[in-house]
Amino acid sequence: MTAPRRARAAAALAAATLTASGLLATSAAAAPAPAAADCSGRTLPASKISFQLYSYAGWQRSVGVETVLSELSDIGYRNVEPFGGSYEGRSGAEFRELLRENGLRAPSSHGSTDASTFADTLAFSKALGQKYTGSGGWAAPGIARDGSSTYEDVLATAEGMDELGRASVRNGTGKHFGHNHWWEFTTVVTDPATGEEKTAYEVLLENTDPRYVAFQLDVYWALDAGADVVELLEEHGDRIELLHIKDGFLPADTLGDFTQLTDVGEGDVDWAPILRAAHGSVKYYVIERDGAPADAEFARDSFEYLDCLQY
Repeated sequence: MTAPRRARAAAALAAATLTASGLLATSAAAAPAPAAADCSGRTLPASKISFQLYSYAGWQRSVGVETVLSELSDIGYRNVEPFGGSYEGRSGAEFRELLRENGLRAPSSHGSTDASTFADTLAFSKALGQKYTGSGGWAAPGIARDGSSTYEDVLATAEGMDELGRASVRNGTGKHFGHNHWWEFTTVVTDPATGEEKTAYEVLLENTDPRYVAFQLDVYWALDAGADVVELLEEHGDRIELLHIKDGFLPADTLGDFTQLTDVGEGDVDWAPILRAAHGSVKYYVIERDGAPADAEFARDSFEYLDCLQY
């Protein structure tokens, strides 16, 4: 974080005194100098912080992606995670050039998992310069939101993830990741070989090839489902290579009730122990707030919080 941003984050209000006449008077001499926030401990470097552009899908429709990218760059971001609507008709190479002009890269994106057109997805991803391919969900058949997926459905999803991941690694665009909501943790299936009940997330972890498949853990939705995120990171840190840094009030009601989401650091998530557990294994920390307000405040406040949080 640059000194000006830290100063803004920690600036004290000028001292004010109420005069006998009831008027508010301020004294420049009495006002303390703004103090920079203490970010001297272990914090996340900007090189590891990314921004999911879906957060600003609404704002982008008003001002265009070029303005959004320029604002993010000015804040200090060096990475973004695009989604389908980010490109505004540009090719992968054209969008990569737009990112370069703003000092940004796209190490990951949320794209298609359609196996029949995945070759096109891989070509676009390679032109964009990605290190991971992935989506906001999973390969077909996926995990049903209503909890109706069977063990066989989840196993088929794991097989599909392996297939996409193998193609992505061979393409030079890295592992293929899946991204959770809450239902991967609330869907419980029975392993027919052992009779043991497991969450869909556990089955996916156990039945995907770590050479080809990684996981992007959405911290907020996992917590909302009752998962122990610190324990997940400690046990599966070699598989969880990306985090979605999302904050809000818990428990959430439903997906789509974005009023419960907040800027990072303003919700119920206790970030320090999560970042400690993620240290050394997670490659990118992707800030996201579904339905974020159409201005730069969310991106700025969240970046400054994460960039300065000692853990």
